[in-house]
Amino acid sequence: MKNHILIVLCLCCIAVQASAKIKVACVGNSITYGYGIANRETDSYPSQLQGLLGEEYEVGNFGKSGATLLNHGHRPYMQQEEFRKAMDFAGDVVVIHLGINDTDPRDWPNYRDEFITDYCALIDSFRLVNPKTRIIIARLSPISNRHSRFQSGTRDWLEEIQQVIPVIAKARNVELTDFHTPLYNRPDLFPDGLHPNKQGASIMADVVYKHITGNYGGLQLPAIYSDGMVLQRDVPLHIQGIADAGEEVTVLIKGQKAHAIAGKDGRWTAELKPLKAGGPYTFSVSTKKDRLTFQNVMAGEVWLCSGQSNMAFKLRYAAEWSKEKVQRSTNIVQYPIRLYNLNPVYPTSDTEWDSLSLSRVNELKYLKPASWTDCTPETAADFSAVAYYFGRMLQDSLQVPIGLIANAVGGTTIESWIDRHTMEFEFPNILNNWMHNDFIQDWCRSRGAKNIALALKKESGFPMTQNGESLQRHPYQPCYMYEAGIKPLEQFPIRGVIWYQGESNAHNKDAHAKLFPLLVDSWRRNWQQPEMPFLFVQLSSLTRPSWPWFRDSQRLLQQQVPHTGMAVSSDVGDSLDVHPRRKQPVGERLARLALADVYRHPYFTAHPSAAQGPVLNNVWNEKESTVLRFDFAEGLTSSDGAALRSFELADEFGIFHPAEAHINGIRIIVSSPEVKWPTAVRYGWEPFSHGNLINAYGIPASTFYTQITP
Repeated sequence: MKNHILIVLCLCCIAVQASAKIKVACVGNSITYGYGIANRETDSYPSQLQGLLGEEYEVGNFGKSGATLLNHGHRPYMQQEEFRKAMDFAGDVVVIHLGINDTDPRDWPNYRDEFITDYCALIDSFRLVNPKTRIIIARLSPISNRHSRFQSGTRDWLEEIQQVIPVIAKARNVELTDFHTPLYNRPDLFPDGLHPNKQGASIMADVVYKHITGNYGGLQLPAIYSDGMVLQRDVPLHIQGIADAGEEVTVLIKGQKAHAIAGKDGRWTAELKPLKAGGPYTFSVSTKKDRLTFQNVMAGEVWLCSGQSNMAFKLRYAAEWSKEKVQRSTNIVQYPIRLYNLNPVYPTSDTEWDSLSLSRVNELKYLKPASWTDCTPETAADFSAVAYYFGRMLQDSLQVPIGLIANAVGGTTIESWIDRHTMEFEFPNILNNWMHNDFIQDWCRSRGAKNIALALKKESGFPMTQNGESLQRHPYQPCYMYEAGIKPLEQFPIRGVIWYQGESNAHNKDAHAKLFPLLVDSWRRNWQQPEMPFLFVQLSSLTRPSWPWFRDSQRLLQQQVPHTGMAVSSDVGDSLDVHPRRKQPVGERLARLALADVYRHPYFTAHPSAAQGPVLNNVWNEKESTVLRFDFAEGLTSSDGAALRSFELADEFGIFHPAEAHINGIRIIVSSPEVKWPTAVRYGWEPFSHGNLINAYGIPASTFYTQITP
């Protein structure tokens, strides 16, 4: 009888244990609590997490508005009723998201040295009530630049706290998750700049669900990995992707095998040894459950081709296209050109976007899905003309496969292509209320307002701040194209960048002079290539009054930013059209720069002036003339056989007068009977330049302005 009773009791205990739910305690401040969410009981992140985890879990919300992690803070979490309830709950899993309120000037400046100690004490408290508890601490959700104290301290103190949290995770051997990264690129989800809305809370719930379960949806690679892709030759290849946590990933190509383990965040990176140019290869990535196989893969030279409309300008509209179709087939089997063409779903034409378009733009789904294709007359016709001529010349000269990624959107500003962290720390004022911000060209602001007109109406239901400012995203908005167009490439290996942009920033050369180096540094950090080649096109000629100054600013930037090169295009402009149709010279000048400076091609080593037009090196007054000395000046001449024109000298009052110019070897002698003591010289200083100075290889000199040092 006693044995029967013992068996029944054991079965009951087993049944109770089997039915016991896994308890998840969500610890935090008002963001965990669900402040600002209309139905926080169902839509806060812990409530949505409960729905994702299902009946096997019990999720408790122990968020306290205003709570600080610091025990000497203005509202210490460990002194609140929510903390005591969380202790009584004794969760099997504890997710901690604290530190946001510690950026208050009452807290971090005074007690930052206690943050690690206090966080460790909180962790130890939960372990005390449940020694087997699984503790997950989170990198903090973002604080928007719209926050009232953003520049006065919050931005910098948040950054310091974010850096400390991984240290705590390692010191206390707890797990680390990340609320910051998936929310950072979605400022539209933060009506007050601090608290995420229902959709933002959904993203947080998804992060925690995946971290707890390890279910990341199986093996995934960025969309740019497809059949026919070109992998960058001669460099270690870091292949990155997603898999379920803990899964082993195997990467195979050309006899190479590399392995990686997916981390708690689902991310993995496998490194392949450098590939020599060639192919086609089969490239496969697999786990025990999944396999992705890509055929017809080549190894060669890969370039990103980006900017605004003159880079996006299609080959079919170029002046040279009809001749191109007749004379040449673009697909050479042994050394193919492959194209990856990213096009916008919604052009920024003079139209209003509908609600579906606006929603997709907010979700950063602005570019159409693409795949790698062979370069044929049919596929090339709708590809970037500048990029095509650039790639074709590289193919001819290097005799290797070429991969071109076209990622350019008409009208986009340079600030839209720079990452948010850089802008927050280096140029934060341009982020403020972009549609009423004078740093941003008025045409871009008005066109953006036209596109998103529906979202500007309060009754539309689209996201707005508490003050009624629209949070609708747009491609011209600072950081948008980086988030929608560069991040999705996920550091796909490339050799370098060609860039044609500036028309939408020509109103403010000084702002652009700050932004251009930020762009270059931003992309070099993204690809982890500090010396990544960045070749750009100087604006052409057009009857817009600010362009002479802007072109000269670009000329100076080439000298100031290392590992850049500038292709001059002022001789192929159109006085009435911002989109000149002569694209072949522009693409080939970029290619010449790449062949000379990146590939050290023997021809350009022997003939440096074949890659670069005459570059002003020095200027001085000598007797009654001004002497200009040039580099890359082999065979200085005029493009049309006429006398040199468009040179001017400034008198002692800074007034410019027309001047005569004569070639003397690698020098040009400039003089004017009206200027006895020249103080400055300029060349081609017109919106639509008529300058005609070239070298022996037909490469034009940049327009320029320079003062003369006595």
